[in-house]
Amino acid sequence: MKNTLFLKIYIGFSILYLLILLSGYENFDLFLKPILIPLLGFSVYLYKKFPTKNIILSALLFSWIGDVILLFADIDEIYFILGLVAFLISHVIYSALFNKQTKIRSKKNKAAFLIGSLVIACYLIGMLSFLLPALGDLKIPVIVYSTVISLMLLFAFNGFLTWKRPGNQYVFMGAIVFIASDSILAVNKFHTPIEKSSFYIMLTYLVAQYLIVTGILKLNSNGNLKAENPKI
Repeated sequence: MKNTLFLKIYIGFSILYLLILLSGYENFDLFLKPILIPLLGFSVYLYKKFPTKNIILSALLFSWIGDVILLFADIDEIYFILGLVAFLISHVIYSALFNKQTKIRSKKNKAAFLIGSLVIACYLIGMLSFLLPALGDLKIPVIVYSTVISLMLLFAFNGFLTWKRPGNQYVFMGAIVFIASDSILAVNKFHTPIEKSSFYIMLTYLVAQYLIVTGILKLNSNGNLKAENPKI
């Protein structure tokens, strides 16, 4: 399938890009970074029609916009803020996307959901407590952004408890790795510089996007749809 080909190209270009970052040639960002998320977008676009196809394409579009804007973050702080806004929108769209996926279990494990919610809340409170003293004028934007990505993770966790396997596992792991990527970026920018931070940020980011896209496609595969609706 053509969409599988684009997924393989995405993996190949991602590995090439990460090796370049690891080698210290971060200036190649301008040439390679803008083409990575579009490859995932093409893999979704070429996939068969499913109800939330346009939603995931929108999330990838705003992720790509954020990627491009952040290329200029070293020039002026406004580019970092605009990039933050683009990714904020992307996470809101991902939350809506997760909320609209078909559930095969109408009742989730309430105890597991409560524990997961508490863990996510502890992450949010802990990360903000760690970063707030160094945020300055960016306190409110970062608080809003951190809250939104935590809610995105909560929607993914809810899906993990109610969606069909293995799509639920892919999406949930993707959301966790996305949080890891944003956390590395935040610590590196606002608290303590991390050696090879660009490599670790992009490694987790690219893996996260791949896992989420792959998980959504698996949730909307023919096999899953037939299992959920015997009339198909």
